[in-house]
Amino acid sequence: MRIRKANDLKWSDVTPKALYVNRRQFLAVAPFMAAAAAEALSPDEARAQGGLPKLDAKKSPLSTTEPMTPYKSVTTYNNYYEFGIDKGDPAEYAKSLKTRPWTVTIDGAVKAGGKFAIDDLIKPYQLEERIYRHRCVEGWSIVVPWIGFPLGDLLKKVQPTEKAKFVEFTTLNDASQMPGVRRPVLNWPYTEGLRLDEAMHRLTLLTVGLYGEVLPNQNGAPLRLVVPWKYGFKSIKSIVRIRLVESQPHTAWNDSAPQEYGFYSNVNPTVDHPRWSQATERRIGDFFKRKTLMFNGYDEVASMYGGMDLKKNF
Repeated sequence: MRIRKANDLKWSDVTPKALYVNRRQFLAVAPFMAAAAAEALSPDEARAQGGLPKLDAKKSPLSTTEPMTPYKSVTTYNNYYEFGIDKGDPAEYAKSLKTRPWTVTIDGAVKAGGKFAIDDLIKPYQLEERIYRHRCVEGWSIVVPWIGFPLGDLLKKVQPTEKAKFVEFTTLNDASQMPGVRRPVLNWPYTEGLRLDEAMHRLTLLTVGLYGEVLPNQNGAPLRLVVPWKYGFKSIKSIVRIRLVESQPHTAWNDSAPQEYGFYSNVNPTVDHPRWSQATERRIGDFFKRKTLMFNGYDEVASMYGGMDLKKNF
């Protein structure tokens, strides 16, 4: 028998602390966890659990039919480094974030940009509920009923010019509300970017809610991006600026660790992160791992990358 040393283990091998309460009980009930979660999280039973203001949204045919991840897991197990590096930090410390008043600046290579109050920005659009798979680069995944509207609808309204080839996004950078930015974990503010065709794709969602309610602060209130075929860190939170540019923009994680976090960051089971395999994932609430799907199962986006070397352009 080979006994694995601590330094042989990958982070993706570690079960979330919240699930590892009692080892013997956990192992005994593990085969039944997925079935129980599926029964408990039917769409009619999984909404409006946070006590936040409700949102009306039409159901989208683009939704997956997979069981949704528990609301508590989605809202207490987060990556949001502006509020701390531990998974529980955002839920604890994001209460300090003030989401009203809030403005979003849209500028760069557009004809009709400006600075917009968040409610004025959202008002023209019919909100949709889209149940998307979400894959984290660390090896865990969730299924979330996001509420929002296509980013492409907003971009059409601001009228990109011929120079617009990419879209750059910027998160709020306010140390008085976000204790994590006092530490040089990243070069603040957090920035992300998409190619214009990716931003215009019908699956790319500007998101204002989840589970029938407005976004909790720790999940990126009041406005975040959701790009379901890319790893989770591409779905930038608490957006204050959307800028259309001619050249590929800098992004926070790509600048910090370019060997680990590429600009594209498409979910790809054949390209491993230097510290984690991407071939499998563990859905929160499940015991067994499952195979990771190319583009997270959103095959319709594949045509955007025809002819590209997806190992080089990771």
